Amino acid sequence: MSKKYFGTDGIRGRVGEGKINPEFILRLGWAAGRVLGKQSGSRILIGKDTRISGYLFEAVLEAGLAAAGVDIQMLGPMPTPGIAYLTRTLHAQAGIVISASHNPHYDNGIKFFSAGGRKLPDEVELAIEHELDKPLVTVDSKNLGKAYRVDDAAGRYIEFCKSTIPWVMDFRELKVVVDCANGATYHVAPPVLEELGTQVITIGAEPDGININDGVGSTHIDHLQRAVLDHGADCGIALDGDGDRLMMVDSSGRVLDGDDILYIIARSRLENGGFTGSVVGTHMTNLGLEHALKSLCIGLERTDVGDRHIMERLEKRGWTLGGEPSGHIICLDRTTTGDGIISALQVLAEIKSSGKSLRDLGSSLEKYPQLLENVKLEGVSAVEIMASEALKSAIEQTQAELGNTGRVLLRPSGTEPLIRVMIEGQDLGQVQTLTQQLAGTVRDLV
Repeated sequence: MSKKYFGTDGIRGRVGEGKINPEFILRLGWAAGRVLGKQSGSRILIGKDTRISGYLFEAVLEAGLAAAGVDIQMLGPMPTPGIAYLTRTLHAQAGIVISASHNPHYDNGIKFFSAGGRKLPDEVELAIEHELDKPLVTVDSKNLGKAYRVDDAAGRYIEFCKSTIPWVMDFRELKVVVDCANGATYHVAPPVLEELGTQVITIGAEPDGININDGVGSTHIDHLQRAVLDHGADCGIALDGDGDRLMMVDSSGRVLDGDDILYIIARSRLENGGFTGSVVGTHMTNLGLEHALKSLCIGLERTDVGDRHIMERLEKRGWTLGGEPSGHIICLDRTTTGDGIISALQVLAEIKSSGKSLRDLGSSLEKYPQLLENVKLEGVSAVEIMASEALKSAIEQTQAELGNTGRVLLRPSGTEPLIRVMIEGQDLGQVQTLTQQLAGTVRDLV
């Protein structure tokens, strides 16, 4: 069955529009309580990022869960992966995250973690949707849920992050700039690094409810680049608003994206005897990473875009490492979900143990030029365009010109009326020409 409300990563949109309104979120809390809190004594955690609408949706979720007879533990501002960790270690039945990740403050969303700290399976989301279509009925007053504040939530998660590297390791010789995107990591990431001995320069750690992801964080990396150069830092760490994405900057100001970080961690695991299986990427993973991993005798399997798909493939194969260029890095040998802070610690640990700079570690991966062009759809469906024989022929011809040194990828956007045309290869000029030609074919069909 197709889902009516849930997207690939929960429910998200502009505050006050569509489903992101108090009435719907109240009902969502009640429906989730009915499905996830069936057993006696059930508890569900609620955490949020720093956007101003989090106060509103925290309150109505609490009311909906209480009406369903479920107790609530309130975490306050916490990174998404921290909420996953606390859901598991506090033995709650589920965790709810109020966040729109890297989006501006005027968006918000709701996503869920299971008792094991992982994204909910499709069948559970469908069960919640089924309850959403029923009339909201409050349990008897003696069975109403109660709400409690978890005062040491941040401290618990800070200790967990530090535990993901060897306890004898510290970073006393490193100067690091960390950009918290004015988001949920503002009170977590700096203490983690400071307690490990790092000399920390912090930016983007003054949230006011509306400045989340505003010119800072992993989607606005230029601010971090300038700070690294100005302070003569060894490297920079850029997190997004909810802390599950990571970008890094080396001492020269060069940006390392998710592919670079994934390669550094994979090679480190291999050299230290802690790597088995293959790496999982997406259709957007750079071909250069695939070839670099192959030279280490490590395979790469691709999935659809989205950390949910990466997680499903890792679990199916029994592997531990995956990620995507946007900075979602999943280290299942350390935690249960993508985690920007923990991924950054794995890179810093490799800097420390290898004696190499981030600049040196990142220079060994040669990524291929990759161009992406979006073609707007007007009055025609993506399905119709993608089924065109003329387009199929153009794709085959483009791939033939690239041979084994490049890739062609066309995919409809999941959120906008667009078809994304992506081509990568070793020769930038060829990639530019072929991208323009193939995008032109799509426009002609539109």
